[in-house]
Amino acid sequence: MKTPLGTRKYTGETCPESGKWVSEDNPSTSAPIAKGNKFPPHNGKAVYWRLVEYV
Repeated sequence: MKTPLGTRKYTGETCPESGKWVSEDNPSTSAPIAKGNKFPPHNGKAVYWRLVEYV
């Protein structure tokens, strides 16, 4: 079962689903993050990441 689109995870947590994730900061960025990898910081700080697309 796929992780629902819109799922949010925080820097340092393990990615539950490979896909395109968008950082919830300003300016934001998007990145392909693979299942099992840790979410990175963005702009030097811990941020929430939101799943927006499956890959």
